[in-house]
Amino acid sequence: MSLVEELRQSIQRKNTVILVARCTITYEGRASSKLGEGERIILIKEDGAVIVHRPFSYEPVNYQPPGSIITVEEAEGSCRLIALRPRIHEKMVIELKEVKHFFSSRLEDRAEFHMWGDEQDLRQAIILDPVSTLGEELELVGSEFSLGSAGYADIVFRDKEGNLVVVEVKRKTADVSSVYQLKRYVEKIRRECEKNLKVRAILAAPKFTPVAIVVLKREGLEYREVNLQHARKILKQKGNLPSFFHELA
Repeated sequence: MSLVEELRQSIQRKNTVILVARCTITYEGRASSKLGEGERIILIKEDGAVIVHRPFSYEPVNYQPPGSIITVEEAEGSCRLIALRPRIHEKMVIELKEVKHFFSSRLEDRAEFHMWGDEQDLRQAIILDPVSTLGEELELVGSEFSLGSAGYADIVFRDKEGNLVVVEVKRKTADVSSVYQLKRYVEKIRRECEKNLKVRAILAAPKFTPVAIVVLKREGLEYREVNLQHARKILKQKGNLPSFFHELA
């Protein structure tokens, strides 16, 4: 069976197709583009999405969204793959010069996608319940606290002794750059506040790189591990759960 026939049958069956091929790409629509010959990864999904990746970068170099009409034509010395969006007159044409790898299969994926929230949700959970997230009772001074040229501190609390507590929140693993960001905030506050006012600093994140922990200890800064699932529970209990969380609950 020829490549053209294999591609046609795969698309008709709504298979997922992965091609590694030497190709050229032209696009006409809201703009126009042309990509010269090179080796690329071409994904054709069952919903009509067509995505082309170069060997570098995570972003596609060309794509057509779900709902595209995909056709395959024989061309002299090559195979032509066309992805068309007729309503808005967008057309992507991929000239396949040489196909190095071809994969076609019907894939099954019925799993639900659960996302435990973003940095804003984590910050809000800490504000609502500092005891269970940071391990102590704290009084809120402000969030997104402007520090002028130093930037914005995520949260500023006051502890039982009257000390200011600056909290920087990261949704993912906190690295050494996060530590120096927090240090910059603390130094700014210490320069501009009363000399006898003590300022504490806490970096809150689900995980920390080993280097970040070393630098935190060296700089006299604190850190707390915060759990995104626990943050979700806090937001739900306090009635601050975003709408998409309610759908997953």
